[in-house]
Formats: sequence, structure tokens, C-alpha cells
Amino acid sequence: MTLKLYFAPGACSFVPHSLLETTGEPFEPILVKLHKGENQTPEYKAINPRGQVPVLIDGGEVITQIVAIVSHLDERFPQCDFLPREPLARTRVLETLAWMNNTVHPTFTHVFMPQKFTGDAQAQAEIKKFNAALYGSMLGEIEAMAAKAAEEGRPYLGGEQFGPLDAYAVTLLRWGGFAGHDPQGFPALWALVQRVAQLPAVARAIERERLQLNVYKAA
Repeated sequence: MTLKLYFAPGACSFVPHSLLETTGEPFEPILVKLHKGENQTPEYKAINPRGQVPVLIDGGEVITQIVAIVSHLDERFPQCDFLPREPLARTRVLETLAWMNNTVHPTFTHVFMPQKFTGDAQAQAEIKKFNAALYGSMLGEIEAMAAKAAEEGRPYLGGEQFGPLDAYAVTLLRWGGFAGHDPQGFPALWALVQRVAQLPAVARAIERERLQLNVYKAA
């Protein structure tokens, strides 16, 4: 078996996890317990010095970072059409994927782990509150994307095939519950996420990670 994926339940590694399940090819899923600091051990840092998930190992090659891993999987499994073949459509999907990864995701990090940015408890509370509101507006942007796709008759955010935008949408909307946002407040996105979660490959990833889609709890 040449493919290995280091993943953490509920993390952004859900994106390549879902894509790998979609390929139908065998791979070895390796659980990394972030809450126990397994990503900071010497053994793990020998694989990824940055101590992050996901990590994809393909043969002897170690690949990190969501956009790079997605691009690699698209090239390795072209039959899956994870990214559109038409150049501009492909560019647009990568544009949105990069935004999800470098803007939406870090905003949630400020909500979930404000202690990474300051040791002051009062400042942490302000960081969490500010970024929770900002995160809600970003979910609103993804909601608009889902609504537009539905209006245009596109089953998925990137077009006709399930792809990384849909898997990331599942993750980001789920995180919204931890940030105080009811997923049902984003009806088009919530409908998309529930439908994507029923895809057999995605369902397998969800089952392995033991994920609950709606983690929102009213205050």
C-alpha cells in the first residue's frame, strides 16, 4: 500500500480523507490525536516538521498542505474529476479552496484556540468573540455559493462532481457550531452538507472520524 494519510478527526484533513475514500483505491488512514499532542512528538515531526495534519505519503513522497494534497490527488486520480478540467473553472475552484484554507480556516482557529495568539484571558475572550462574528459572515459567503449552485442546477460547489470544496464545506459548517452558529441558519449550505454526507465515500470518512454534523448548542 503506497498511500498513507495522517488525519485528525474533525480537522481539515477531512478533505483529503473524503477524496481518498472517493477514489476507491486502498490507503492507510493513520489517526493523529491532536488533543494528546501526538502531532508534536519527535516521531511525527520527523514526518512533518510543522506538526500539522493532513500529511499524505505517496510512495516515498511526503506531501503537506491542503491545496498541494488536493492538486496531487487530482493528478493521480484524474478519473475522479476532483478539479474541473476546463482551465478557468479549475482556477476558480482552486481560488475558493485557497480562500477556505488561508482565510476561513484561520479565522476559526482564532475562535477555537485564542490562546495561540495571546496569554491574556480577557484578550482571548475578545479575540474569540470578534472572530466568531467574522466566521459567521464567511459562512454566509459559502451559503451564497451553495445557493447559486442550486439555482444553476449544479449538484456541487465546484460543478458536476464531488470535490474538495464540498468536503471543506462540511468541515467549515460543522465548525460553525463550535463558533455559535446554527448550521440550519444557512439553509442552502446545510442542505448541501447533508447531501454530501450521504455519499458513500464521504459517509465512510465521517464514520471513521466519528463526526456529528451539527454540534451547535443554543446558549
